[in-house]
Amino acid sequence: MKRYYLDFEKKLEPLERRIEEIRKFHDVRDAHYAKELDGLLKKVSKAEKDIYGNLSNWQRCQLSRHLNRPHTLDYIQNLCTDFIEIHGDRRFRDDPAVIAGFARFNGISVAVVGQQKGNTLSDMAARNFGMANPEGYRKSMRLMELADRWCKPLITFIDTPGAFPGVGAEERGQAETIASSIEYMFSLSIPVISIVIGEGGSGGALAIGVGNRILMMENAIYSVISPEGCAAILWRDGSKGPLAADTLKPTAQDLYALKVIDEIAPEPFGGAHRDWAATFEAVSSVIAKHLKDLQQMCGEDLKTQRYEKFRKMGIFEER
Repeated sequence: MKRYYLDFEKKLEPLERRIEEIRKFHDVRDAHYAKELDGLLKKVSKAEKDIYGNLSNWQRCQLSRHLNRPHTLDYIQNLCTDFIEIHGDRRFRDDPAVIAGFARFNGISVAVVGQQKGNTLSDMAARNFGMANPEGYRKSMRLMELADRWCKPLITFIDTPGAFPGVGAEERGQAETIASSIEYMFSLSIPVISIVIGEGGSGGALAIGVGNRILMMENAIYSVISPEGCAAILWRDGSKGPLAADTLKPTAQDLYALKVIDEIAPEPFGGAHRDWAATFEAVSSVIAKHLKDLQQMCGEDLKTQRYEKFRKMGIFEER
């Protein structure tokens, strides 16, 4: 996979390109190249500390969208075995922006659903950049119904800029479908774990985000609107996205402090895109911990806990 660099990561590009070149075309046991490689690695380590040591909200927003970041299918393929995907909503068509199916996680039979952005340009276009149509959410509800019927825990991977706002999607009932999905998730008698692995945008994210446990990756974001969209509405200037990012507080650290999420899944230093193996290990560990806890609860307790969890969000004052 081609490695991409964000604007604030550009300092790393020439150093890592040269490291890759030495390892690929030269004998690293040669004293000359060994010395050069050691020097480059030290420079990379220092540059990483400078770049990633104190990330702003806007920089975390950029990391959440990084082109090299793992997506839903990558997590399913590396965390689960025996994945069987289901297709279609039995009403209109299959939506490739939503992945849904059954798999085994640590030997436990589970249902998994999530938005899939794609890893290549053609795949991104085919999957509509992870922006689901109504049929995508109806497909996810079809999976939820099967999981509930067969008593299979549900794991949802959230990674979308938002539900698709096109004319066709609105004609087929986008808003109603999202509302129905949210309502249906509250009725499930199974453990539900939702994890934001990249972007968690608006109702498109919340449609599969009503969980007994809500987790977020360290550099993920979760908000009612993107920073650019917020800036365009408030200041009529989308370039003020960094200012909006500070105002919205969409990061995992902000939402954990506000008690909207239950735990932050750690990422390798610099972000999930820099070490997929370490990322999968961290996510597997945090999901396993919460799944074990939830499996001790019965159906009615799970529904009640989920309901109470969302009722407690926010602080209100009566005047």
